[in-house]
Amino acid sequence: MLECQQLTKRFGERLALDALDLRVGGGEIFCLLGANGAGKTTTINLMLGFHTPTSGTVRVGGVDPAADPHAARALLAYIPEQVNLYPLLTGLENLEYFVQISNGRRYSRDDLMGYFTQAGLSSADAGRRLGEYSKGMRQKVGIAVALAKQAKALLLDEPLSGLDPKAANEFCSLLIALKERGTAILLATHDLMRARDIGARVGIMRAGRMLAQRDTTELTHNELEQVYLDLMRA
Repeated sequence: MLECQQLTKRFGERLALDALDLRVGGGEIFCLLGANGAGKTTTINLMLGFHTPTSGTVRVGGVDPAADPHAARALLAYIPEQVNLYPLLTGLENLEYFVQISNGRRYSRDDLMGYFTQAGLSSADAGRRLGEYSKGMRQKVGIAVALAKQAKALLLDEPLSGLDPKAANEFCSLLIALKERGTAILLATHDLMRARDIGARVGIMRAGRMLAQRDTTELTHNELEQVYLDLMRA
C-alpha cells in the first residue's frame, strides 16, 4: 500500500533522505524510529505529496503523490503530533467539516456519531468544543476522520508525544483496531516500547538513511533498545 524505492530528497545541499527502501502492506503497522532529523517526517511528507522526490519513487496504493497528490491523499489519513482542529467548533462539527473537505461526502449525524464513538469518544464529547479537549481526545478525532474517510493508509508523525500512559494505551488500541480492518499504518515515534508492542516491523533511521529493519517478534523490548542505541552510536 505504501512503498518507497531508493527514495531520496535534498533541500539545497542538505541530504534529508538517502535512498530509502520501505514497504508497508495493508493490515500492517510499521514503526519508524530515529532521532529528530533522521528523515521520518520527510518520508511522511513525500507520501503526502508535500515534497517532490529528488530521485527514486514513492507510491500510495500505486499512485505517485508528487504527480497526483489529490488521488494519493484520498487514500490517506494523516495525524501529526498536534492535530490541527478548530477549537470553537464541537468535536462532531470538526469531524463533519474535515471529512467533507477531504472527500466531498456528507454523512448523517447518526453516521458521524458512529465514527465518533468507534474512535473512543462519547456522545457527550461530540457536543463539546475542541478547545475543551485533551490532546488524546483530539488525536481520537483524527482517528474518527480516518474511519469516516475509509482511508486505506494512515500516516502518523509522533502522535504519542505528550500523551499520558492511559491516553497512549487507548490510542494504540485504536491503531490495532484499524490494522485489523486492513489499514496500512506508518507510525513515526520515539516510543520504543510501544513500537515493539504494536508494530509488526520497525525501521531505525539516522541522518536520512534506513540503518535497519527488524521484525518485532525477533526482539524483546531490551533488545530493541540496545539495537537502537548501538545504531545511534555507530
